[in-house]
Amino acid sequence: MNGVLMMMIGVSLVALFLAICALLWGIKNKQFDDDYKFTTLNDSEEALNDAVILEKRKKEALEKNKKQPHKGC
Repeated sequence: MNGVLMMMIGVSLVALFLAICALLWGIKNKQFDDDYKFTTLNDSEEALNDAVILEKRKKEALEKNKKQPHKGC
């Protein structure tokens, strides 16, 4: 009986460790961030079009920054 209890505790600790690792991995890789929350909160078509334009500008700015060489300090 004592061996079964120890095995159950061990398996539970391993499962807890794996769950914590999965949670930390998800946080690190931004799995819980909602990138499209802004577009779902708007009701009018004009607001949604503005959100699409804003998203395009954001992508263009990121691409522009990637293409420019960085100067060292």
